[in-house]
Amino acid sequence: MSVREYQKKRRRDRIFQAAMALFRERGFRETTASDIAKAAHVSRGTFFNYFPYKEAVLLDYGSLLLSRLKEEVKRRLAQGADPLEVLHYLFQEVASFTKAEKELVLPLLYELLNPDPIRAKAAFEALPLGDLIAEVLRPLRERGVVRRDLSLERMGRTLADLYFLSALRWAAYTPHRDLGEELKKSLALALEGILERQAKPRRARA
Repeated sequence: MSVREYQKKRRRDRIFQAAMALFRERGFRETTASDIAKAAHVSRGTFFNYFPYKEAVLLDYGSLLLSRLKEEVKRRLAQGADPLEVLHYLFQEVASFTKAEKELVLPLLYELLNPDPIRAKAAFEALPLGDLIAEVLRPLRERGVVRRDLSLERMGRTLADLYFLSALRWAAYTPHRDLGEELKKSLALALEGILERQAKPRRARA
């Protein structure tokens, strides 16, 4: 890393830290780009050079947390943990993060639904939860537990969408409920299906 690159990284980190501190102190909506720039000792224009919009700071935060979670998931899988248990662990961890950071998670998740395709794509790329879930499902497919007519990427992204939409609904409408339990039920529904299993007819005795 060159001196210039190192300085840019330090400046970006300083802006990020200042923004996160203000978000927690004043609230995300109440914090402006000018507030962040002043706290980070940079100009407002410099802030926008590193983060084109305020929500981009949250994308960095979500990406950082997901990277840490990915390392733990990989460690558990490498140690031979049951992938289904790891999948449940993953959902419980994102539920815990969502509950702890509710005021930051809402604007973060809304970025995935942003009508601006460039911003929506940036959010999708910063939060590759679906790819992480696909990696958890991979050993299950190798065992023949997971269906083969759909790609792991599609299944991973579908389960990731389950979290994203459940978290948005919880934060906006049912914060009194336990998000961990809500996600547990939704994940079970996704894994087991919604159709009643038909009882196999008994064979007639000879």
